[in-house]
Amino acid sequence: MNSPEQPLPTFDEVLLCTPQTSAEQVGLFLRRCLIPCPGGDKIYTMLYADELSYDVSCRAEELFQRLQCYNRSYRLIILCNCERENSYLPSAFSHYKVHMIPQRSQAEMQQYLQHHFRVAQPSSSAAAVFKEHMCVGIVSSKRAGMGK
Repeated sequence: MNSPEQPLPTFDEVLLCTPQTSAEQVGLFLRRCLIPCPGGDKIYTMLYADELSYDVSCRAEELFQRLQCYNRSYRLIILCNCERENSYLPSAFSHYKVHMIPQRSQAEMQQYLQHHFRVAQPSSSAAAVFKEHMCVGIVSSKRAGMGK
């Protein structure tokens, strides 16, 4: 995010974890991260790793330990809910823990995201529905089930 021209992460750089995420999905993701390949300047991110089941977390840690020796310059970020930091995977990687303090203001982050999510040529697309022709939007309500 040092420059507005830096791209957003691609689909292969991010794994959004849920309790239903399989060991195979985590394994593929870790292999992408830890096995060197051309153009390997990517930053890989596991979101909500604390949501993984115990079995999947154990297998992920084992695979990480085996593959780590292939690439000492990997870039992996594991983000977890601080209220669930005692679940298996966050505990297993706790010696790598870094408390993050945002280096950019909220306004700068919003401007960066707007730069990447704005539809270039407003047309008859769904982007016309969202503020300032964004192709992404958040719809929320304080009242559940009110037609969102």
